[in-house]
Amino acid sequence: MARVGLLVLALVLACAAVAAGGAHRHQQRHKHRRGSRRSSARLRLVPAAPDASLADRAHDDRHRHAYISSKLASSSTSSSSHHGRRAAEAEEATGPAAESSAFAMPLTSGAYTGTGQYFVRLRVGTPAQPFVLVADTGSDLTWVKCRGASSSPAGSSSPRVFRPADSRSWAPIPCSSDTCTAFVPFSLANCSSTAKPCAYDYRYKDNSSARGVVGTDSATVALSGGTGNDKKAKLQEVVLGCTTSYDGESFQASDGVLSLGNSNISFASRAAARFGGRFSYCLVDHLAPRNATSYLTFGPPDADDDSRGSAAPAAPLPSSRTPLLLDARMAPFYAVTVDAVSVAGEALAIPPAVWDVTMNGGAILDSGTSLTILATPAYNAVVKALSKQLAGVPRVTMDPFEYCYNWTVSSTPPAVPKLEVRFAGSARLEPPAKSYVIDAAPGVKCIGLQEGAWPGVSVIGNILQQEHLWEFDLANRWLMFKQSRCAH
Repeated sequence: MARVGLLVLALVLACAAVAAGGAHRHQQRHKHRRGSRRSSARLRLVPAAPDASLADRAHDDRHRHAYISSKLASSSTSSSSHHGRRAAEAEEATGPAAESSAFAMPLTSGAYTGTGQYFVRLRVGTPAQPFVLVADTGSDLTWVKCRGASSSPAGSSSPRVFRPADSRSWAPIPCSSDTCTAFVPFSLANCSSTAKPCAYDYRYKDNSSARGVVGTDSATVALSGGTGNDKKAKLQEVVLGCTTSYDGESFQASDGVLSLGNSNISFASRAAARFGGRFSYCLVDHLAPRNATSYLTFGPPDADDDSRGSAAPAAPLPSSRTPLLLDARMAPFYAVTVDAVSVAGEALAIPPAVWDVTMNGGAILDSGTSLTILATPAYNAVVKALSKQLAGVPRVTMDPFEYCYNWTVSSTPPAVPKLEVRFAGSARLEPPAKSYVIDAAPGVKCIGLQEGAWPGVSVIGNILQQEHLWEFDLANRWLMFKQSRCAH
């Protein structure tokens, strides 16, 4: 995650500090490894966008991984108390009564702003107010920068500031409500009275913060295939955070976050409950220009979408589907079971425990992480196999990556070895070479993976997900995927 920043909750700061200690040990080990490459040429890192670099993204991804690890650690200790209620409510929300229509939201890469995120546009309130939000599968709460009755966002120069007083459908959630006491995933520092609005206090990786209150409001969406007045619909009682005070430089490029996580209060769960129990997205190349647009879709995919480049397939993808692990221990993240990883057709020797959520391993898909992060045993096996295949290419040094290559020394660059990830159910992800041997600077490619602590979760980041359609069938607990153009 780049300039947009990383939500690190006040309740898990101590856990994050522990994770950071582990990261420091990894950095020391990396420093030792890099010492053996002193003879390598050093090239200047050229940012992909103004004020952005892959080093920035890698740095932010490490913080994001610390947040994910601490979040999962806290989930494992509290999941038993709410698991029954969460499961019951999820079953009710995605049952056969859900509507079969669909709606789509434009989705774009944030590279032009200097971030590693993807942005989506959403209209909330009555009358509707437009916002640009980060599409985040790791977030529980949708929130927007907001102007309250007695305070306003610090340094807010954007005209896109939510004004709850101007919305006829805005309703604060009291501290006494079940939504606040059981499902709002952060410190209720200002809940001194049960009659007061449910409050939140986010802490960010760069010591900035966001504070506000939780309420409900409507969201206006554009229906697929609608005509006239049928083109739009309102989602009622969407859980929405109104951030009335924030400090620091986080979220300068967006107006807030659209929560796509596995949570009772997330936008994804509420919208999917009404529109077929599923949602899908297709991520354009992370370096795509600003006008390259795909779609985040809720409900059955539209057969015409893929032909116009938006991402949705004509039908479900049974040949490329794997069980979606909606385990309370992994919430709000979407976990999948990895059976094997191969490079150049050869299966790698990775301990099964690395992919086992019951043994503090597992793998999740996260749209908020740029570079894929693999737990140490998996990372070592993958980079060893890839670097072996690329041994004939001159090495260069470029932080933060361990393996970088001068791709200009030959008029016929070598073929990048094929990487394949096999999921449970025989579903196979075969990403394009540019998604794991990435362009880091003119003439330089790097193995675009990062090492994560073990034991610990592995994270499939948005660069490895790019140019694929990902469909999350929450009702039936399947993840479907296939290659797609995503955009024109």
